[in-house]
Amino acid sequence: MTGAVLEGRDLARFYSVKRGSFKPEATVKALNGVSFSLQSGRTLAVVGESGCGKSTLARLVTMIEHPTSGELLIDGKPAKIGDRSLRSAVQIVFQNPYGSLNPRQKVGSILEEPLKINTDDDAATRRSKAEAMMARVGLRPEHYDRYPHMFSGGQRQRIAIARALMLKPKVLVLDEPVSALDLSIQAQVLNLLMDLQKEMGLAYLFISHGLSVVRHIADDVMVMYLGRPVETGTAEEVFTRPRHPYTAALLSATPIADPDREKNRIRLQGELPSPLNPPTGCHFNPRCWRAQDKCRQVMPELTGEETHKFSCFFPLD
Repeated sequence: MTGAVLEGRDLARFYSVKRGSFKPEATVKALNGVSFSLQSGRTLAVVGESGCGKSTLARLVTMIEHPTSGELLIDGKPAKIGDRSLRSAVQIVFQNPYGSLNPRQKVGSILEEPLKINTDDDAATRRSKAEAMMARVGLRPEHYDRYPHMFSGGQRQRIAIARALMLKPKVLVLDEPVSALDLSIQAQVLNLLMDLQKEMGLAYLFISHGLSVVRHIADDVMVMYLGRPVETGTAEEVFTRPRHPYTAALLSATPIADPDREKNRIRLQGELPSPLNPPTGCHFNPRCWRAQDKCRQVMPELTGEETHKFSCFFPLD
């Protein structure tokens, strides 16, 4: 883990939830024991169903919330809310380009705002930097004085990416950045992100449901289930040889553009358990076709090699 620009050590985030006047408060373990390491120029994709803890992890990494326990390191320094020097090192691009931009601000003002808050640049310098960043993400100079409603979804997401890059961050958190876009536009935005990563040496924490998108962009993958990682490793290892049954089920549900390839869909039984009352033992055991008594009693730890770990007593071959 040396040389990591972003590192999580056993991160946990718990929330207290009221359940009525006469019931005690319950605890939701949105994240419970997440460790990862991310180097400059690499992309770590975090995947899993809704409720697995992906967005909670994004809030911790962007220092919107404190972890309940564990430690987050940015450039080797413990991350703390309010630390402006570290806050500028991590920026986020949100899922919905229609809701993440202020409709009352022109594009120029949107891009200059981070500089106004975090730097001492004068107006001319801010404008120069904003125009340079617009060109970098494929926007034209005349877009500077236009409002967000005058742009397509793909163009709006380019504006959001440009805004996130204004402070020259080292880490970009990409929270489902293309899921609201048409397929043809998705490819353009993904290619832009990959070009920017090569050009600027950015590290990406890429949060997604779409495994086909993840396969295109990720170097490493962390599969999560009910707040815990169940499989981690290089994208090549995880996609070609999934060891955890949950990972195999996710991959089997991903569309493949090959009519001759055999499709063996794994259909999981039951719904995602409530995070208020997760199953004992392995949280996945009620839906797992390989589960045995041990799985219902003991939580498996991540085991395996450094490049491919999994949390399962009876992994796939």
